[in-house]
Amino acid sequence: MIFMGSDSIALPALEAVAAGRCGEIELVAVYTQPDRPRGRGKKVAPNEIKTWTLERGLPVFQPEKMGKAERLEIEAMGADSILVMAYGHILSQKLIDTPKFGIWNLHTSLLPKYRGASPIQCAVASGDSETGVSLMKMVREMDAGPVLDVECVSIGEEDTALDVEAKLSAACVPLLQRGLPHAHAGDPTLAEQDPERASFVRKLGKEDGELDFRVSGKVLAKRINGLFPWPATRACLGEVLIKVGLATSDDAELEAKPGTVMGIEPEGLRVACGHGSVLLKRLQRPGGKMLAAAEFLRGFDLPVGSVFDSRAMSELVTAEHVR
Repeated sequence: MIFMGSDSIALPALEAVAAGRCGEIELVAVYTQPDRPRGRGKKVAPNEIKTWTLERGLPVFQPEKMGKAERLEIEAMGADSILVMAYGHILSQKLIDTPKFGIWNLHTSLLPKYRGASPIQCAVASGDSETGVSLMKMVREMDAGPVLDVECVSIGEEDTALDVEAKLSAACVPLLQRGLPHAHAGDPTLAEQDPERASFVRKLGKEDGELDFRVSGKVLAKRINGLFPWPATRACLGEVLIKVGLATSDDAELEAKPGTVMGIEPEGLRVACGHGSVLLKRLQRPGGKMLAAAEFLRGFDLPVGSVFDSRAMSELVTAEHVR
């Protein structure tokens, strides 16, 4: 088997396959993205997948794109299958058709829900109580292949996308332990996706971090938690942008303009919304660190009655694929 992945979320899956915990499958090579500038210093450095692979003496390849030369290289290895998770390259149909047992993809949603680039963030931001990982046989259409098996995880009331990502990363292991032996049996039982139930999510950007206090507190809190740590939401107080890292909500109606700071509580900053309120529990000033609200407010003057701006929030989930 060849493994293709570029993000640390894929490490438990890679480790499980390499350790022989997913059946009698030999890992022959790892493909990952080229070294990129990382961190505040923007120094070129390897990702965690490459670092892990080199530490174990396994062959690692880092092509800028997956073209004909790379396909011929893979064909020469004679691998029976390829497992992909968070790789970052589009694979051609010729490459998809190359391995005897196909190419398998770990996608972090319960397909056909949330096909696309940001399924974890959108599941949390949408207020879902459950999501999961799907083990899917890859086809040319994005995330549309038949599904072999899924592993579900819960989304807690105060889970951020970072929390859910950790759960999903761990959930890949039991999913692969069940699924890969069937994938290599030659005739696995697959469930075709219902295209009528499909929804799509795009790659997120900083512009998606705007907050609109005119919506309900529940919607706003889920948006805040779903977009942490990336792209991170921000509340605008005049010219000052304050990042928000965690929030909860309350349905009690408040007689105040949406965005108004109603009080400072032990766990956070209470702000009025279009319906109910939101409690901002982690905050970060420009150039500072993300802090618990109480610690943040010891060094930042934010009096009751202050009003955060409201800015329209972009849609995250659509019924059609948006390129």
